[in-house]
Amino acid sequence: MSHPWDDWDHVLKVDPDKDLCDGETFEDVCRTGTDAIEIGGTLDVTAEKMTRVIDAAAEYDVPLYQEPSNPGVVIDSPALDGYLIPTVFNAGGPFWITGAHKEWVRIDDLDWDRTHTEAYIVMNPDASVAELTDANCDLTADDVAAYAKVAERMFGQEIVYLEYSGTFGDTGKVAAAGDALDDATLFYGGGISDYESANEMAAHSDVIVVGDLLHDEGVDAVRETVRGAKDA
Repeated sequence: MSHPWDDWDHVLKVDPDKDLCDGETFEDVCRTGTDAIEIGGTLDVTAEKMTRVIDAAAEYDVPLYQEPSNPGVVIDSPALDGYLIPTVFNAGGPFWITGAHKEWVRIDDLDWDRTHTEAYIVMNPDASVAELTDANCDLTADDVAAYAKVAERMFGQEIVYLEYSGTFGDTGKVAAAGDALDDATLFYGGGISDYESANEMAAHSDVIVVGDLLHDEGVDAVRETVRGAKDA
């Protein structure tokens, strides 16, 4: 079974709570060369902010996915190609593994054909997502590989997402996750800042996710990471 992300090398994550750099537009964002745009953030995200970004990017020919942090910010829009739903495998309790998801299913009718899950392994203890989910980030390469294998083989996850969020990760641990997977796609996010870091991490993962760089440095910097991912 094929999936849209089978042909991706680079995803640009747009945080609806953050501004673009001065003078830049969502047309500029959509023309960076990224394979897809993922719209989501951990803190202070609202449905209104989500809608603003979706509407601004909708007219351009780049696949759009929403990564909602809670059911209250899910947007039902034909402009979206789908929803990528995190489930944090190393969360400190069940809420961020299945609890929030159960509540979403209980209160809403999901578009199952467009809904996909991401098996998150959160690695940076200082990241907002680690604090929110009380994630155990003190993991060895063997731990990471085991989580990746559990996600794919026991839980049938098609995306395993190694999330360093804000810091450049340990390539050995990323490689260990990749080696543990058979068919699942390995996403990597965290600390991608230029051609070299993108190229290095793309060599150990299937898809790199770039986020903060867009808001901090702008679209020209993002284009360099696209080039680095494509050259790997």
